[in-house]
Order: sequence, then C-alpha cells, then structure tokens
Amino acid sequence: MPRPHLSFLALHLACLSLFLTPAALASAALPSHRLDNGVVEARVSEVAGGRLLSFALKGQPNFLLIDEAAGDPDAPPDATSGYIRYQGHEVWIGPQREWWVHQDVNPARAAAKATWPPDPWLSLAKYALVHKKQDEIVLDSPASPVSGIGLRKRYALVAGKPGSLRLDAEATNHSGKLAGRDIWFNTRVPAHTMAYVPVAAREDVRIEPAGALHYTLGGGLLSLDLPMPGDAPRKGKLFAQPSHGWLAAFRDGQALVIQFTHQPRAAIHPAQGQVELYQDADARAADKGMLELEVHAPYVELAPGEAMRASELWTILPYHGPATRDAHLEFLRRHAAQLGILIP
Repeated sequence: MPRPHLSFLALHLACLSLFLTPAALASAALPSHRLDNGVVEARVSEVAGGRLLSFALKGQPNFLLIDEAAGDPDAPPDATSGYIRYQGHEVWIGPQREWWVHQDVNPARAAAKATWPPDPWLSLAKYALVHKKQDEIVLDSPASPVSGIGLRKRYALVAGKPGSLRLDAEATNHSGKLAGRDIWFNTRVPAHTMAYVPVAAREDVRIEPAGALHYTLGGGLLSLDLPMPGDAPRKGKLFAQPSHGWLAAFRDGQALVIQFTHQPRAAIHPAQGQVELYQDADARAADKGMLELEVHAPYVELAPGEAMRASELWTILPYHGPATRDAHLEFLRRHAAQLGILIP
C-alpha cells in the first residue's frame, strides 16, 4: 500500500522542528507583545498572568528565567489550580500566610491556611489588553475570588533612559469588604545570578529555614553567596530590611538594577521583608534551580473599591568585568550617579 503524502507545510514544519532547540521552542510558546527602543527589549504576554517574559539589552540573552512551555495558557484558572512554573516576572498579593484564608471557593485551602499556590486568577489567567503603544502596554486581570483583588499592570520604556523599563501595578479591592493586602513583585533569574542589596546590619536580615543560605555583609552591602563545588545545595529565603530602595543582579555580561520606593520596617507586613531573595541553587547542576528577586510594597487595608499602587524601575547595563563581589560593587559605585541610587 502506498504511504500517504505529507503536505508541503506539514513536511516543512516537521523538518524545521528537527533544528529547533528546546529553548527556541519554549520561547515561541506564549503569545507576546514586544517593547523595543533599540537599546533594550522586553516581551510581555497577556496570558499566564500578564507576565513579563523577557528583558535584556538589545541582542543579548534574556536576563530572566522563563519556561513558556510550562503549562497550557488557554486553561482558565479555577479554585483548584496548582502552580505552573512559567517563571519570568509576575505580581503577587501578600502576605503569603493569608493567601487562602479570605476566600470560600476552596474551603480545604482556607481551613489549612494554605501558603501555596499563589492566587490563580492573578498569576495564571489571561489579562485584558487595555492599550498598547510602541513603548507601553497596559493589562487588566480579572477580579479574583481568592484575594478579592483585580490587578492592572503597566510596562513602559522610559523616555530619556534608554536602558530602563518601568513596571507599575495597581491593585483594587473588589471583595466588598475591608482587605489587608500588599503588592509583591517577584522576578525570577537563573540560580547562578549574583545579587546585592544595601543592608545596614545583620539585625536587618533573617533566613528561613535558619542556616539554609549564606551571605556576605560588609560596607553596608549584602551579597547572597553562591554554593561552590563541594557545597551542599542551598534552598531557602533571605528576608531583608534594605537601607536604600534598590537591589542589583549580575550575570553573563549584564547588570540589572531594580529600584523601588524605600519603606520603613513598620510599613512592611511582619511576616515579609521589603526585599526577599529566594535561592534554590546546586553547584553540581548550575542550569537548574533559580533565584527570586522579590520586593514588597507597604501592607495597607483597602476599603471596598479602593486601590493601592507600587512600581519598580529596572535598568540594565552591559558588564564585562569579573564575576566577583569586589568588581560588582566597584561597578555599582562607578554607575551610582547615572543610575540615581545611593550606595553606603
């Protein structure tokens, strides 16, 4: 019996797939909008929670950790949705220990005071496109029956700062009752990224679980230590009260500086830190794990219909020096005036 003939298109796609790497296939998985000013590029998706998928200097690798093929972006969220590891950058609503206690769509999670997964309607749903311009995109989430919050996200390239991207989040209380909440920015990068936070003293740092992570603190700057060959894997979270409103991360020829409004300790929910670094790293598997660069806005009580707002300013610069703490700190000091950051 003769074999059926493949159409030209099917044959072309079959052949093409032989030459696409898994990374290339993943990068094409989610529909997205591109922001590009010739210096930096960013990609934003309406699906998967209105997520920021990539940010990098033009022609350079994505600074973010992303897996666009992690789940089915067309699957609507529901009260039993689990977590899908798309990664990239997303916005949560804190505090974490109250994620599921103010809802009745999943009574089991409410009774257990579940701290996982994050709100599916904010992190997995398709957002509505409010408007899109060459240098800006605005997206709206559905109103969540879990947190009672609806999110508006704005991503915009910054006029006069060609290496910068501004991220704005507005959270509105749709629950019909008073709601204590905070805005929580969460940025995922590969595990071998080196991170720095201005911190005045060890009393401004705690680690959970105790002893899980290692850091260096000197000259008013904290750096999260990476595990070296022979070290045990590291998995835990560092909570910090920063002395100034920025953090920095270095990896593979690029330096990312994230600026935010500095808050006094009393403004941040006591279960959180204004800056949190979650590290999952193993020197034996450098391509696995991740680092989360997290920033909390103030914890506030929102009346029905009331909104709160927070923002981050991202700036990415080329970095061609060695991957050492001393070299990174010297680079930050040299560029502090350009960036508009204060370094102790």
